[in-house]
Amino acid sequence: MSIKSLINIGIIVYFAFTTVTVFAETVVIEIKDSQYGNGEPVTVNVGTTVKWLNVEKRQYHSVWFEAEGFPEAEYIFPEETWERTFDKPGTYPYRCEPHEDMIGTIIVVE
Repeated sequence: MSIKSLINIGIIVYFAFTTVTVFAETVVIEIKDSQYGNGEPVTVNVGTTVKWLNVEKRQYHSVWFEAEGFPEAEYIFPEETWERTFDKPGTYPYRCEPHEDMIGTIIVVE
């Protein structure tokens, strides 16, 4: 067996036992002035984690996916976060449980 063949076999074995790690994306939506981000729907890829960050000074909020049948969400107090990873494509409307006019939408694409 030639040295070139041994090197090729070594390369094949190396890649056969090497794991490729794909880092999932995280998108942060700031909650400020009783609004999620800029008020527009946010489009993300499947596997993305969306993190809501309450940057209000005093007001608590929530992120409630009521249409999906989720129970009422826990409150997010100032400087706290809440996150969700989206595993399936679709449109996900949500709202703030104590502030019904405060709504948002996540659009998940492949």
